[in-house]
Amino acid sequence: MGRNLHGTRHGILQASPEHYDTHVDANDLTILLYPAEVLSVVAKPITEVDASIRTLADRMLALMHEADGVGLAAPQVGVSVRLFVTRDPQEACDGIIWVNPTIEVIDDTIASDIEGCLSLPEIDVTVRRPVGVRICGHDLDGNVIEEESSEHIARVWQHEYDHLDGRLITDRMSTMDRIRSRRALRTLLQRDS
Repeated sequence: MGRNLHGTRHGILQASPEHYDTHVDANDLTILLYPAEVLSVVAKPITEVDASIRTLADRMLALMHEADGVGLAAPQVGVSVRLFVTRDPQEACDGIIWVNPTIEVIDDTIASDIEGCLSLPEIDVTVRRPVGVRICGHDLDGNVIEEESSEHIARVWQHEYDHLDGRLITDRMSTMDRIRSRRALRTLLQRDS
């Protein structure tokens, strides 16, 4: 997810992974751009946090910070596992790693806001989401981590969780969003061909 939902999205490269697993060189990982196939695949749960998952998480944190984002999901770097990273709302220079997260709505009031995505540069979409959620997952040491919020970070969690289920903000576009974004989407599709 882009830094301020409107944030800059620089340092992003397009790549096509040959396979979507964790046995890749983390130094080669970059943020994939739409319409990379892995972005529409439901990610698999992580059964063991090994060295490759730790390396993946570290690289994802670095990429998120380099791109000035507030969140990044493993499928966005071509690895189809249920892991995402977010900025720590208390310490902007830090990040939180969420392994196999789950989300529960705790306030079903629906609010609309503009969202961007590091895999969809130059595209902003008005997305309706529940205001308050509880997130539960594990850190890299297997400890349970749980938070709840009705602040902006709740939207970030939901956005990144969508990535784990193969959903993008393009799936939530209104007709007006599609019209506004058609040139940027066409550019991304042409880049892929």
